[in-house]
Amino acid sequence: MSEVLKGRAWVFGDDVDTDLIYHNKYLAETDPKKMPQYSFEYYPGKEKFAKEVKPGDFVVAGKNFGCGSSREHAVYCLKEAGVPVILAETCSRIYYRNAINNAYPVLFVKGLSEAIKCGRIKDGDGLSVELDTGEINDETSGAHFHGDAVSDLERDIMDAGGLIPYLKSKGRR
Repeated sequence: MSEVLKGRAWVFGDDVDTDLIYHNKYLAETDPKKMPQYSFEYYPGKEKFAKEVKPGDFVVAGKNFGCGSSREHAVYCLKEAGVPVILAETCSRIYYRNAINNAYPVLFVKGLSEAIKCGRIKDGDGLSVELDTGEINDETSGAHFHGDAVSDLERDIMDAGGLIPYLKSKGRR
């Protein structure tokens, strides 16, 4: 049986672009440990995210999370803030690749966009998430969701610490 992660939900809508996750005015910052302080600074209603997020909290989003510019900062800022996984109905291909390449899981959850719009999942709800099965329980509302489980290859890349360490472990440079 896999580990069950528990934390509270930070709920976002559809089309959350990388400028809203990590604004381009902070791109000169190169230390991933310093990036969380700028997370969602320009997202309306979530300006306090960086100060109030706690390790173990989840980012929950609708469709097309991480659209826009290709920047690893938008992955690093959430990973380094202690958000263990992104839960989204869909996300942009480049955000997804940046996440996996940096050993950061994303679960795709069908119906999440509609659940957000109709209030079946809300900010502050307590969630339990099982990465290996994709099972998500909203312990506040009682809602149950099923995401795509992390694949074996994604798990291997994450266990290695990212794509580069994974490739090195396989003798590739």
